[in-house]
Amino acid sequence: MARKGRLSLLRAWALFAATAVLVAVGCDGGETIGGGQGGGGGGEGDDTFTFGRAGDSISLDPINATDGESLIVARQVFDGLLDFAPESTDVVPALAAEVPTPEEGGLVYTFDLREGVKFHDGTPFNADAVVFNFDRWKNTNNEFHVGGGGNSSDFAYYSVMFGGFDDDSVIESVEAVDEYTVRFRLKEPQGPFLRNIAMSPFGIASPQAIQEDAENFWQNPVGTGAFRFESWDKGSEVRLSANEDWWGSDVSPEEGGGGPNVDSVVFRSIPDNTARVAALSGNQLSGADGLTPDDVPTVEENENLKIDERPPLTIGYLAMNTQKEPFDDPLVRQAVTHAINVPAIIDAFYGEQGDIASAAMPPTVPYFNDQLEPYPYDPDRARQLLEEAGMPDGFETDLWYLSVPRPYMPNGRGIAQAMQQDLAEVGINVELVTREFGTYLEETGRGEHSIAQLGWTGDNGDPDNFLNELLSSAAATEENAQNIAFYRNPEVDELLNTGQTSIDDAERERVYLRAQEIIYEDAPWLPIAYTTPPVGLQRQVEGYQPSPTGGEAFNTIELTGGSYVESRTEAGGGGRSSAPALLRGGS
Repeated sequence: MARKGRLSLLRAWALFAATAVLVAVGCDGGETIGGGQGGGGGGEGDDTFTFGRAGDSISLDPINATDGESLIVARQVFDGLLDFAPESTDVVPALAAEVPTPEEGGLVYTFDLREGVKFHDGTPFNADAVVFNFDRWKNTNNEFHVGGGGNSSDFAYYSVMFGGFDDDSVIESVEAVDEYTVRFRLKEPQGPFLRNIAMSPFGIASPQAIQEDAENFWQNPVGTGAFRFESWDKGSEVRLSANEDWWGSDVSPEEGGGGPNVDSVVFRSIPDNTARVAALSGNQLSGADGLTPDDVPTVEENENLKIDERPPLTIGYLAMNTQKEPFDDPLVRQAVTHAINVPAIIDAFYGEQGDIASAAMPPTVPYFNDQLEPYPYDPDRARQLLEEAGMPDGFETDLWYLSVPRPYMPNGRGIAQAMQQDLAEVGINVELVTREFGTYLEETGRGEHSIAQLGWTGDNGDPDNFLNELLSSAAATEENAQNIAFYRNPEVDELLNTGQTSIDDAERERVYLRAQEIIYEDAPWLPIAYTTPPVGLQRQVEGYQPSPTGGEAFNTIELTGGSYVESRTEAGGGGRSSAPALLRGGS
């Protein structure tokens, strides 16, 4: 009953807010909402797809970003050598003309490149451009191994996915065989190598643009993608325009090509969930993600809107910093896993979009260990474990929560408050802490927290991308750690290394199943939920192809039909209400 009441209140507020938007715009001297060629929402004067999201990007240099809000924008501006087929993690060609086959037992890969492709600055894409990018990423003494802005991840994706920088990198060399042929030589086989290459962080950037201003490339990105970068109003919106010369226009949509079919794309930041849904309902947006489970019925009941879902490849978790007392004791960590009522959290905050998590990766990933059960909610067992750990009276600590909704954590504060109450019942008193999203990632990446919420949307559909990326010792770096539990287990590291360096399916299955068992026993995380993130769209939006990685391309999107909501000019109007500014992201 409590959830129904909250839902009714949310629906009433969304309707009120949407009405307020329309009235406010109607007093603004005759601005048309949803007009233009496509009528797909967004309040733009041309054929513009306007996408509402919970937070702003951090860096538009994809190799220097780890957050989804940065990478979904970079996905439109940059192409990689390979890509994932729409709505899947099957690898397809992109700037490479075909997917290469392993040579010499997986030590060599030869990429034949597309000819005639140009970067947005007019310079040619060729083998030298590929070599330039990989040299920049790999070598710390490269003069262009810089940039990313104040919250740069410092090329973290390259280090984690390819084993480190410089001589530590599994990529031994990248050679331009001729103008349109590149040969990679690895020090050892890497099972997920082609899937790694297809990931958004490895989009190929214009060498000329980086050479001109590497330090500021993060806010002036230049790639070969379906859309060109136009502007970035920090904290509010990013604007892109169609690349009329995009090489992918002649490629089939089944392989990620086609389009672009809209003149421009706008990413608009609206941190407040209710305001974002109201903006979608009021035709201020063409689409929006970051919806909570309670938002879904609100959208579905609006005849002008529809819901699509990203295929499940996401996990939300609570990480315990194993390098800080008392979380260096597995008994304490296990106590936390039993103290928190995860089923109640799923019911209250995830609804039908969430399933209770057990292992450290979702069941859609190969070699998922289905023998592991979710940690049972058992406060008595939690108290017993604390007593065994020598802490019968409990302890005080901090719990960091996400300030913006994420696909894996739709309401960080609410979930943290529920956890706080559960932990207090067993004597663990927590102070709740939060930060702005970029700062949150930076500070948890340095290990300043004791317990912290976070989550992961898979980049490539391989178990290496979850277990090695998030729970290996190599990912527990002093800065920009992806492993924010700072969990280090040599046995797990050895298993993950075997899985990463093998191209034998049977061997990979064996080691990943065992690694999940050990991680479960050590409990550096409390896995919370596997989610199916919803996306709200105007009914006029066609061709949207949701990606399991959360970073879908927008080249196939079309805005069909005409305007269906228009404002009117009122006598004496002309003053602009504050409501539209808020729903455009505000400041």
